[in-house]
Amino acid sequence: MAKIGKRITEAREGIDRNKTYALDEALGLLKGRSKVKFDETIEVAINLGVDPRHADQMVRGVCVLPNGTGKNVKVAVFARGDKAEEAKAAGADIVGAEELVQEVQGGNIDFDTVIATPDMMPLVGRLGKVLGPRGMMPNPKVGTVTPDVAKAINDAKGGAVQFRVEKAGIVHAGIGKASFSEDALQQNIKAFVDAVQKAKPTGAKGTYMKRIAVSSTMGPGVKVDLASVAE
Repeated sequence: MAKIGKRITEAREGIDRNKTYALDEALGLLKGRSKVKFDETIEVAINLGVDPRHADQMVRGVCVLPNGTGKNVKVAVFARGDKAEEAKAAGADIVGAEELVQEVQGGNIDFDTVIATPDMMPLVGRLGKVLGPRGMMPNPKVGTVTPDVAKAINDAKGGAVQFRVEKAGIVHAGIGKASFSEDALQQNIKAFVDAVQKAKPTGAKGTYMKRIAVSSTMGPGVKVDLASVAE
């Protein structure tokens, strides 16, 4: 425990937790403090002025990051016949129908994203209790229930990140790796913030985007000036 405490203390050195930094400065602070042996994920968290308990204040969507996530995404597709063949040709890692439902119900979830053709949803609907809590349930609003499985697979593997506001009004996502250049991370963050802005619900009142912060897997959070993200 002492070792972890020391690492966190060292990571926080030089970061004023009450200060709001320009985006490039915040990313420089994170990248310059990575002391671990793996490629940390850079995450962004946005505090929104919404109450997701109200349906007209729910924020949900998808953003295809221009520079990808740096993560190798395993995609499972629920499809039959020609669509199943199309999915395999597009690079899906797992493709199936009833047999795949049984595997998932049995706890075999060796994938990161789920895509389904519309005709498969009555079948996939049985997996709500398994996939729902993991944020993997296919949904037409984020393009994962679609007849165009090839595009959905390419988006998922090319850097698509789904987002959904949590109870506290926070949206967060991994938007790249510490090994990315600062320019690549900035482009990804700006694309993500833009997607969240465009997903502003009709019921949002007052200030929509309140605060934004960036962090790394093992590092502290750094507050970011919203104006520097909108540049």
